[in-house]
Amino acid sequence: MSTTQKTHRLAVAAMLAAVAAVLQFVEISIPIMPGFVKLDVSDLPPLLGTFALGPVWGVVIQLVKNLLHLPFGSSAGVGELCNFILGSVFVFVAGLIYHRKKNRVTALLGALLGALAMAVVSLPLNYFLVYPLYVTVLHFPLPAIIGAYEAILGTVTHIPTGNALLNCLLVFNVPFTFCKGLLDVVLCFLIYKPLSPLLHK
Repeated sequence: MSTTQKTHRLAVAAMLAAVAAVLQFVEISIPIMPGFVKLDVSDLPPLLGTFALGPVWGVVIQLVKNLLHLPFGSSAGVGELCNFILGSVFVFVAGLIYHRKKNRVTALLGALLGALAMAVVSLPLNYFLVYPLYVTVLHFPLPAIIGAYEAILGTVTHIPTGNALLNCLLVFNVPFTFCKGLLDVVLCFLIYKPLSPLLHK
């Protein structure tokens, strides 16, 4: 790889990370989700990066995005940590599959499997790490967190396992995370081709 190509890749990655950091501030509340769970499309630029540059670059863009957001976040880094881990799973899986055989089919398959992997990983990540950190670091009472879910769907949060937090994550967060990934996939496929001359050299 020539010096010019390396410079171009760094420039593209920096541009995508900056756009992703800005998009991370554009959060939308969803009526069927608790107020502290918001929708953003900040995984879109890293997804573009993973297809254009490779899966490792997608992860790097995720890292830079969250480091840029960290000083302005209100979760003591917990939210950024979760965003980085889940976003990295998403783009790494997508990029790994796509770069084995580059075509639209593998791009779509990789992106969909990446979104699915992100949703699956969100369950243990939130249950064992993120929500315990919210309780211990930010001092959010766990009953209040569960109560925010129960206020929307009531006793559904106690089905099927009897573990209220686990049920909340199964009923709300896993489907939400998957749908969030699907939104990024749709947007990526809509804008990737027009942006291709800028992303490639």
